Amino acid sequence: YTFSSLLVFIVLILFHPALSIYINILSSTETLTISGNRTLVSPGDIFELGFFKTTSRSRWYLGIWYKKISERTYVWVANRDNPLSIAVGTLKISGNNLVLLGQSNKSVWSTNLTRENERSPMVAELLANGNFVLRDSDNNGASGFLWQSFDYPTDTLLPEMKLGYDHKTGQNRFLLSWRSSDDPSSGDYLYKLETRRFPEFYLSSGVFRLHRSGPWNGIRFSGILDDQKLSYLAYNFTENSEEVAYTFRMINNSIYSRLTVSFSGYFERQTWNPSLGMWNMFWSFPLDSQCDGYRMCGPYAYCDANTSPICNCIQGFNPLDAEQWDLRSWSGGCIRRTQLSCNGDGFTRMRNMKLPETTMAIVDRSIGEKECQKRCLSDCNCTAFANADIRNGGTGCVIWAGELIDMRNYGADGQDLYVRLAAADLVEKRNANWKIIS
Repeated sequence: YTFSSLLVFIVLILFHPALSIYINILSSTETLTISGNRTLVSPGDIFELGFFKTTSRSRWYLGIWYKKISERTYVWVANRDNPLSIAVGTLKISGNNLVLLGQSNKSVWSTNLTRENERSPMVAELLANGNFVLRDSDNNGASGFLWQSFDYPTDTLLPEMKLGYDHKTGQNRFLLSWRSSDDPSSGDYLYKLETRRFPEFYLSSGVFRLHRSGPWNGIRFSGILDDQKLSYLAYNFTENSEEVAYTFRMINNSIYSRLTVSFSGYFERQTWNPSLGMWNMFWSFPLDSQCDGYRMCGPYAYCDANTSPICNCIQGFNPLDAEQWDLRSWSGGCIRRTQLSCNGDGFTRMRNMKLPETTMAIVDRSIGEKECQKRCLSDCNCTAFANADIRNGGTGCVIWAGELIDMRNYGADGQDLYVRLAAADLVEKRNANWKIIS
């Protein structure tokens, strides 16, 4: 009786959908093959790893997708630029690496590790957060990971993934779009962190920059306002000796949300709506094709979607080429009416701003606004300053030297930017967005 009961229980577990045991580990003696049709499924039944093809053309890929979502949505592709041309493919652990073998057992993708003589056998595991890892079989903690897919994103940033620079490995994790809606090969659009003194992300296509995130101000990126309005998400930007990285996590794990770079050239946040059976677009950049565009208004000018024309010179500046400006060709930007004297200069406060590009910025997080102002005045090359962090009334100091570019004004949000002007241009302006500091 006991044996019969145990047999019935095992059969129920194996064949009843609600009780199925999903396997998320590939041992060193196992393989995944296209013909075998086996997949790995993460704990919680959220992600699935296996072989797929996106079109009727016989091109096969190894990838990860959401298991429960009706609209097949891929979040990672291993061999995106080296597809299997026929339905012959095997994923296995070979030596110290995960390898993907195609026709004639030719390697088309590998984790490419050089570590030797691992003490214990290795396993590959699909974790609950969608991270596919190669690890020691006797160490399931992060310290046992020899390789992880989270270090090699495709076009998608999942919760708990990091986007940015690892000082220890020299690796800059970035997003790269698909070629088209059904072609996961490397596309044209890149979202990547520029690791300057005050880091920020750029969306670009080849040598052309399309959008700039603005620097992290303690709450959000200066040029991405909408992300902070989602209560089920928490955000973090880390900048220390080990890394400069952005990540987000879900406060409500029943909600699926992701960041992607689309094949059509947009950086987007999408969240799954189960009742509608579709992805909801929460924001997309560049959405406002004018003010979101990189360097829309040229140096010393700012974009404001609520003014006409949308490009405006900073107080104390005039269009460099008035005729072109009147023709709404703003790339030349603006020029000072009065050159700085280095003595007697002051500042005009611009409220609700996306901070200028940080190429020439210097950051000192140990001083506040008053000391920052003094430091800027004492440096004849300083053209503007702002708080590095807007929390708790503002802390830290960012100083710009040289041109101020790629700014915009928001009706709300944004932050204060203090632009240096000669004494002759420190004339009181009625607009509530301006305040003179002499």
